[in-house]
Amino acid sequence: MKLDVKDIYEQIDKFMDKEIEISGWIKNHRKQKDFGFIDFSDGTHFKRMQLIYDLDNPNFEEISKLKIGSAIKVFGKIIESSGKNQDFELKIDSVELLGDCPDDYPLQPKKHSLEFLREIAHLRPRSNTFQAINRIRSVSAHAVHEYFQSNGYIYAHTPFLTTADCEGSDQMFKVTTFDLAHVPIKEGEADFSKDLFGQKTLLTGSGQLHGETMALAYKKIYTFGPTFRTENSNTKTHANEFWMIEPEVAFYDLDDLMDMEEDMLKFIVKYVMDHCPLELEFCDKFIENGLLDKLNNLLKSEFKRIDHKEIVDILLASGKEWEFAPDYEGDIHKEHEKYITDYYGGPVFIKNWPKDIKAYYMKQNADGKTVAAVDLVVPIAGELIGGSQREEDYDKLYNRMKEMGLDPEQIDWYLDLRKFGGCIHSGFGMGFDRLVMYLTGVENIRDTIPYPRTPKNCKY
Repeated sequence: MKLDVKDIYEQIDKFMDKEIEISGWIKNHRKQKDFGFIDFSDGTHFKRMQLIYDLDNPNFEEISKLKIGSAIKVFGKIIESSGKNQDFELKIDSVELLGDCPDDYPLQPKKHSLEFLREIAHLRPRSNTFQAINRIRSVSAHAVHEYFQSNGYIYAHTPFLTTADCEGSDQMFKVTTFDLAHVPIKEGEADFSKDLFGQKTLLTGSGQLHGETMALAYKKIYTFGPTFRTENSNTKTHANEFWMIEPEVAFYDLDDLMDMEEDMLKFIVKYVMDHCPLELEFCDKFIENGLLDKLNNLLKSEFKRIDHKEIVDILLASGKEWEFAPDYEGDIHKEHEKYITDYYGGPVFIKNWPKDIKAYYMKQNADGKTVAAVDLVVPIAGELIGGSQREEDYDKLYNRMKEMGLDPEQIDWYLDLRKFGGCIHSGFGMGFDRLVMYLTGVENIRDTIPYPRTPKNCKY
């Protein structure tokens, strides 16, 4: 009977005292004179299985020579365990070596630093830490789709290749078919009319603009996929390739958007807690002590909603000496986010931001100074979600683009949405990798992405 380890753990009564076949890898091998123990994993369950053998086994010598990291096929019987740490184990009848492993295999059974594991990204999924992180990442992704699909959203596949710079920041990767040693030049610049698409083409930094076109047809849509930025940042929270969750909803104002953000985040957290209890317990013990308390507190919290101006009032009244002085016209920094979430004892929506530090597409408020934007900041992680009500007024959007030095003609199709049955609509972006950081307690985004792309790092 060929089984996964997951099958055995979930239906142990069914397989007790049965002869089975399993295939996987040796995580540890403890050899004694008359018996031996193999810690075994096939990757289908966070817990390992213990395999045992003794001198009664005619293949004792052969089995005792198996090395850590080797791939094996095992035949044996599931029996009750006499040990304290497991209820059952597999008594080996025979083993087939499928793939040997040398003695200098890097993942020996000892503690390895995250920095070391980054240097062997092709092997680190086999470590306990990344078994936990990657499974939580997988379940979180499923939870994202589950939430939006069960609430009537269309999953929109927006393009990776685009001519639209959503943020207008010029931090986009350029895509070309040119031979870079012989780029055609016209008037001192690359002549993109001779390129494949006939114009400058970019890797997307956001699916938002295209998502809005879909929302104004289906009302509720979401995108979920990779995005790319050229920002040369070496912080723990930035990467050049990352995944984004970006819903857009027609007829939603800023309050509707905040309702949805809170509901979605709580759904995802609860889903992961229900489906990854072992992995979260591991993260709570070895990565972030208090992780489970943090997640439970989020589920019980009522997210506060406070204007940017009021936040600055609180920061200035605190009497603290700040590294970055609170500013009514400026951004909210990490130190401020921590103080505010501590002040309110939970997540906080910071809304109605100064117009001049936000993007051109955000709804301008009646005061002429602020926009209907909102950032969700959560304890420990800080900013997790950024969104806004989108500007539905054609003239205001057009003029704002001109004020910010953007060419409206480059995305005239986006402006058309305001002419042809436009309406109020809102959306947000949440970095999926940062969500995984929050769910696991991992401090560096490089440890939430199987193969991170950061400055000077594109090895694999």
